[in-house]
Order: sequence, then C-alpha cells, then structure tokens
Amino acid sequence: MKIIYAVAVVAGLALMPAAAGAGERIGDAALGALAGGVVAGPVGAVAGGAIGYTAGPRIAHRMGVRHRHARHVRKERQAAR
Repeated sequence: MKIIYAVAVVAGLALMPAAAGAGERIGDAALGALAGGVVAGPVGAVAGGAIGYTAGPRIAHRMGVRHRHARHVRKERQAAR
C-alpha cells in the first residue's frame, strides 16, 4: 500500500508542471486526492480529487493565491466602456 502512495505522489509531482498550463485543475485534483488519501484512505482520495477538481480554482482565487487571466481582465475592460 505504501508503494501505491509513493507512486501516486511521484506521478502527481511529475504532472504538476503540465497541469499549470491546463488551467491548473489537474493539479488541484491531485493535491485534493493526496490530502484525502492521507486523511481517509482510498475513499478520501477519490472524494478529495473530486473536490479539488471542482472547487480548487475557486478556493485558490478567494485565498488570493491565483490572479486573474488576461482574457478575463480584457473582457471586463471592454464591458466597462
């Protein structure tokens, strides 16, 4: 079981840079799955991954960790004119 967790951690860390270009949802899901797996085992890993994928970007935005993308700022500026 420890080997499976070790492989999951290494795979998650290896995919982090690739996830940065993909809207970072995959990274949020991987972090959620890792945290859920540590706390509640396999069921927690599935639940944490689902929560990380769906709510991760919103949570990070509200914490001030991630900034808006340029396309969103551009749309807001065009709407204000």
